[in-house]
Amino acid sequence: MSEDYVLELEHIRKEYPGVVALKDVTLKLHRGEVLGLIGENGAGKSTLIKCCSGAVVPTSGKIRVNGKEFDRMTPQLAAENGIAIIYQEFNNVGELSAAENLFLGRPIRKGIVIDRKAMEEEAAKAFEQLQIKINPRELVKNLSVGYQQMIEIAKAIQQNAQVLIMDEPSAPLTTNEVENMFKVVELLRKKGVSIIYISHRLEEIFRLSDRIEVIRDGEYVDTLITPKATVDELIKMMVGREMTQKYPPRKDCIDKNNVVLELKNVCGNGNKNMSLQIHAGEVLGLGGLVGAGRTELAEVIFGSKPKESGQIILKGKEIDPKSPREAINLGIALVPEDRKRHGALLTNSIKNNINMPIYERISTASVIDSATEKKTAEKYKEEIQIKCPSINQLVKNLSGGNQQKVILGKWLAADSQLIIFDEPTRGIDVGAKYEIYKLINDLVEDGRSVLMISSEMEELIGMSDRIIVLAEHEMTGELQKEEFNADTIMAYASAIDKKEVS
Repeated sequence: MSEDYVLELEHIRKEYPGVVALKDVTLKLHRGEVLGLIGENGAGKSTLIKCCSGAVVPTSGKIRVNGKEFDRMTPQLAAENGIAIIYQEFNNVGELSAAENLFLGRPIRKGIVIDRKAMEEEAAKAFEQLQIKINPRELVKNLSVGYQQMIEIAKAIQQNAQVLIMDEPSAPLTTNEVENMFKVVELLRKKGVSIIYISHRLEEIFRLSDRIEVIRDGEYVDTLITPKATVDELIKMMVGREMTQKYPPRKDCIDKNNVVLELKNVCGNGNKNMSLQIHAGEVLGLGGLVGAGRTELAEVIFGSKPKESGQIILKGKEIDPKSPREAINLGIALVPEDRKRHGALLTNSIKNNINMPIYERISTASVIDSATEKKTAEKYKEEIQIKCPSINQLVKNLSGGNQQKVILGKWLAADSQLIIFDEPTRGIDVGAKYEIYKLINDLVEDGRSVLMISSEMEELIGMSDRIIVLAEHEMTGELQKEEFNADTIMAYASAIDKKEVS
């Protein structure tokens, strides 16, 4: 073992009934370095880091921390040996203050009484060390997601973490919050903290890391020196094939004589005077900055928020869905931005999720036709290639890309004709993105219509047939395919005086 390594994982294997999550993975982390860890969703990244924290016990393999060898970790052992993980879902308690969260489970006491003043003073020092401005007395529920993440980082550093593992840390953050988080990562590196940084965003990996480790299908592929690596090289390692195109080709299948959805001066959910048309076989992109009103518009169309005025016309008939169930019955579907909270029932099976919208249809006197239920789930598992050992697998155990496929599967089972995708590839790696894009193409080639909300400029341009841009809850521009241009879209998205944008 080299003295430079603070953490070593050797030949880690993890088996579950019917599934081998990790086959043979080795990872070595130098002192004071940032190691980027990448791989497609389902490659085994989460399982690997849980082996480090003690949340998962490997079937075989060795773990060394500062040269000390372990067959397995426990959460207590990991903490004692300076290993901390910042997960995507934070462990903060919203009703407690920033200081109380920092000392959660280990309060400072004066005798038997909790010493809040001492905790606030220590919290202030910890936040100052990370060069972040958080009032120790502020309730966490009142803080932005970015500050909540900083509390998690401060908590780890205050407990003398030598190894900090960050799992998709930028996923829930705004652009400014991401920049602040980058500064903190650089600061920690200078202080000698070793960091494993997991992200599907390759630009972040290139910006922050010293080396990049790639794993695929539960196996170690290679480790590269970051300045010598290329994006194409990493993508090929991740997906096991050349990705010559980011966006799959699509036939021109728009039926301009068939308007599936039309909005006429629709107001509601904060938006004003929304007017648009979507044709059969068309992907209409909806662009704009965060808070522009894109998700709010989707919620009105889907019936989860009320329309105040204007008309929604579906296939020539005016509709006014008062609930998602009404919208689903009319043939409208929504694949939401937060698939874990609003898109799928994570603790239910794939079979259950896919059949959820049609149980009424496949039941008699409240008794489900189990043969039809199974047949439907199997059909869409095969049709959209959900990677799983069986339709009885719980959705929470699937990768992000496969969770997204399950959500799409249920809307295909419901025979939805208009499908709204809100950030369809958020948190999904490059290989799985391509598969989602292919599925969107298949939908419109089948004559369905897609309204696609995306904050990724390249995705918006690469997948849309037309783009409508919102700013401050109003429509500011509409672009045909030949007019697509990132600068023009940004000008519309940030327009204060709409007339100034040409």
